[in-house]
Amino acid sequence: MEFKTLRNIENSFRQIRLYAIIFALLCTGIVGYAIWKSYSFAEKQREKIYVLDQGKSLMLALAQDASINRPVEAREHVRRFHELFFTLAPDKNAIESNMKRAFNLADKSVFDYYNDLAEKGYYNRIISGNVQQRVEVDSVICNFDSYPYSVKTYSTQFIIRSSNVTKRNLVTSCNLLNSVRSDNNPQGFNIEKFAVLENRDLEVVER
Repeated sequence: MEFKTLRNIENSFRQIRLYAIIFALLCTGIVGYAIWKSYSFAEKQREKIYVLDQGKSLMLALAQDASINRPVEAREHVRRFHELFFTLAPDKNAIESNMKRAFNLADKSVFDYYNDLAEKGYYNRIISGNVQQRVEVDSVICNFDSYPYSVKTYSTQFIIRSSNVTKRNLVTSCNLLNSVRSDNNPQGFNIEKFAVLENRDLEVVER
């Protein structure tokens, strides 16, 4: 009888120990799940930006990872620079306005290239000859594997005179540096080591 009692006590102890282990594992699982959910919730909250509208209303804006849009912004930056720098009208103020906006997107290499053209009388001939010039960017190839990012741009240039239209190919290269975003530089890049690799006539069409 005494042996049976000892066995019952031992079995009860084993059951209590088993229940205790199961309870501890269950508690550990619940705590681990709660911690994981809290971190997940915190990450989602970091993806949101709360914007105060004149201190009155609260608007919620979703924030995207900047690195996702960076290649798109780089191509747009280079495209916009080419449109500003190579689109010319026979008007001194219009040329200076475009150049000023283009200089905000680039470094001294672009200014040096502009000065070289100015010293050769290029812009004076545009004005005196009543010449219109525009550029169409065909493709912008950026290499994001190394920094600063190397870029090559392929464009078509149209020089419009009263007698004819000259179509030229335009191939340029540059490097892109990350910069501060501003009203004058919304993409937050800066062009350096700008160079024209090729610029030759493709065809001349009489008007």
